[in-house]
Amino acid sequence: MTYRVFISTGEVSGDLQGALLVEALYQQARERSIDLEILALGGNRMENAGAEILAKTDGIGSVGLLESLPFVLPTLSVQRRALAALKTNPPDIVVLIDYMGPNLSLGNTLKHRFPGLPVVYYIAPQTWVWSPSDRDALRLVELSDRLLAIFPEEARYFEEKGASVTWVGHPLVDRLADAPSRDTARMALNLERDTCSIALLPASRYQELKSLVPPIFQAARQLQDRLPNVRFWIPLSLEIYREALAHAVDEYGLRAEIVRDRTLEILAAADLAITKSGTVNLELAILDVPQVVVYAVHPVTAWIARKLLGFNIPFMSPPNLVQMKSIVPELLQEAVTPDNIVRESLDLLLDLDRRRKTLDDYREMRTCLGTLGVCDRAAREILGMMKL
Repeated sequence: MTYRVFISTGEVSGDLQGALLVEALYQQARERSIDLEILALGGNRMENAGAEILAKTDGIGSVGLLESLPFVLPTLSVQRRALAALKTNPPDIVVLIDYMGPNLSLGNTLKHRFPGLPVVYYIAPQTWVWSPSDRDALRLVELSDRLLAIFPEEARYFEEKGASVTWVGHPLVDRLADAPSRDTARMALNLERDTCSIALLPASRYQELKSLVPPIFQAARQLQDRLPNVRFWIPLSLEIYREALAHAVDEYGLRAEIVRDRTLEILAAADLAITKSGTVNLELAILDVPQVVVYAVHPVTAWIARKLLGFNIPFMSPPNLVQMKSIVPELLQEAVTPDNIVRESLDLLLDLDRRRKTLDDYREMRTCLGTLGVCDRAAREILGMMKL
């Protein structure tokens, strides 16, 4: 008998986390002689890991109210395609990864269509941090038969809301177990000993090309003028962004190289990263790379969130969320200016005490991310909920 798992996620980071889970599920299925089929909404990484992709979702993510409008119809379209495919191939279990709005809607539709279908939420949206009310959290708890938490604070929060929770740890612990050392990475990139290598990570969503590339690249140009031995690297999250980023590199006159498929080497080799908020912040922390985190949404979105919805975000970046304390500098909304980015960057590059404090905080934070085998633990929980 073939057992079928359906996984739904969106955006570049969700595709990465989904791919790691797909690999672990197939590995454990082989070890237990289970005939497993995985269908998914995801991207190229999940497809390469062996999932049958019903529709691509790695390029339709957004953050914010106005920012999400262009993606409403594409999201509805891919969900309709998924529901049509699952109608003739019903799943034995559903796994939702992050991507709160679309996943809550899709999950509830599947629950209604297939009564008794178990739903697992893996990597819950950070409603436990930024939502001014418990409404979204309670909707998630009501939908989910099991929540697989990646942060201890996340596990505690959802347990208090009544969820059945298992803390498995963060999947990046597994992904980065075999990451190259700094010396190995710098050698692979042909970096001289005295070269200051800075990774620029401005965009994994289309909206960020407009909101974050200009201030980050303006700051990079100022750093280039002040640090003659600096070299910039831009890991490419999606190929469709290459042209826009290349144009910006030329516009600002940066000594920068845009690279695809060498992200881990670029991050591991870096002396500093200037980055958007997201999963990559944890990758940098695990690799011991100091970073300046920036994030901004449309001013109207920010006004609505603050004035009408009462959002009050203590922290934005994952390293700060793990222990709910300031480890990396965050520049949010109006604070995202070239001068602020330059000031924080130079401080992290030149102030040895601050740099040392950052690395010490990283080491303490990593103890809260769990131990190796995160994806295996998640896969065991998922297979354990199926009627095998």
